[in-house]
Amino acid sequence: MSLKKTAFAAALSAAFIGGAGPAAAAPYNWQLGMQQGVTPVMNGVPGVMGIESFHHMLLYIITAVCLFVLALLIWVMIRYNQRANPVPSKTHHNTPLEVAWTLIPVVILVAIAIPSFRLLYFEADIPKADVTIKAVGKQWFWTYAYPKDGGFQFDAYMLSDAAAAKAGEPRLLGSDHPVYVPVNKVVELDTTGADVIHSWSVPAFGVKMDAIPGRINRTWFEATEIGTYYGQCSQLCGANHAFMPIEVKVVSEADYEAWLKAAKKKYAADPGAFRVAADK
Repeated sequence: MSLKKTAFAAALSAAFIGGAGPAAAAPYNWQLGMQQGVTPVMNGVPGVMGIESFHHMLLYIITAVCLFVLALLIWVMIRYNQRANPVPSKTHHNTPLEVAWTLIPVVILVAIAIPSFRLLYFEADIPKADVTIKAVGKQWFWTYAYPKDGGFQFDAYMLSDAAAAKAGEPRLLGSDHPVYVPVNKVVELDTTGADVIHSWSVPAFGVKMDAIPGRINRTWFEATEIGTYYGQCSQLCGANHAFMPIEVKVVSEADYEAWLKAAKKKYAADPGAFRVAADK
């Protein structure tokens, strides 16, 4: 299959995927636009514009402004060049023009500010959580804890190329211990850094929160579709910054309860769940 056909097939898969699988939300070759959003923050709710819609609105405004300025520059070059105007004119205090170039930018900025503030408040106002996860960024892996669902924790490292290929995971994005969350449930994510600043980011969720040593930053998401979603540390954190992926599996409530029951036993008894950086 050619590269173009492969990209087209991946695009169709990303557009129509509805179930579990690595293709639920992952980057693909020659991708344009954002990954498929699966949370209220990405897709929006009544009265609040989502990240993707807000991005498109800004793109339209920026494009219109750039085209308008380009048209003005071309008009000025043609209408007021030395050949067309051997004797340059002098214009002072054009009141309507000065009012216009003051008010129009103000109106544009207000039109941007209103949905922006609504979205920022929506992201910052964490609803009552059904699941709480603590994510600790370390050089260069993540440690996850479920403090309200058994108190267990585990480390999540990137899969090697061979292991990722064998498991059918995308290169540099697959994790040996994915995070599991139930579908249509509010998940509160509390994140911090153990050494330097990291950042927990999953594009399909519209989540990007810095993990800063000495403080806990909180954010949330509510995945509305079952599937596997990928992200990466998005804060430059050292030599292996590019090799600490995030893999989140959104499953049904019954599957989540089954995983939770097994995880409590596995990670409570598994010494490998508490590795340090020097062990890997």
